[in-house]
Amino acid sequence: MIQISTDKSKLQVEMIHRFLTETYWAKGRTFEEVKTSIDNCICFGVYNNDEQIGFARIATDYVVFAYLMDVFILPKYRGNGYSKLLIKTITEEPMLQNCKIWMLKTADAHNLYKQYGFTELKHPEKLMERLLK
Repeated sequence: MIQISTDKSKLQVEMIHRFLTETYWAKGRTFEEVKTSIDNCICFGVYNNDEQIGFARIATDYVVFAYLMDVFILPKYRGNGYSKLLIKTITEEPMLQNCKIWMLKTADAHNLYKQYGFTELKHPEKLMERLLK
């Protein structure tokens, strides 16, 4: 049975760190960095019985902005609709309903996120970023 929970005490941080360090977006992130990012965000764990099979986190101020990050379902569980269930659960989370702007970055999952209202930037010229090495 698949469950999604925001209870951080259930998160299997070692598994999350292990998975993230194999991704294109989080390669090299330390265990402490992963733990700090979890501590400072709303986190969603996806569980098959008691085994964690997925994760996502949101950085937010609960009013204006929500930034979706570190979304994954473990490879052996993909193709079962769990990522759709995860994104649906996140976008319907009551404590995030006041957020006016939602953002994320993805290199390969545009079609998934478009199903939940995410679009290409309307005014990319208004956005800036500061990248640190």
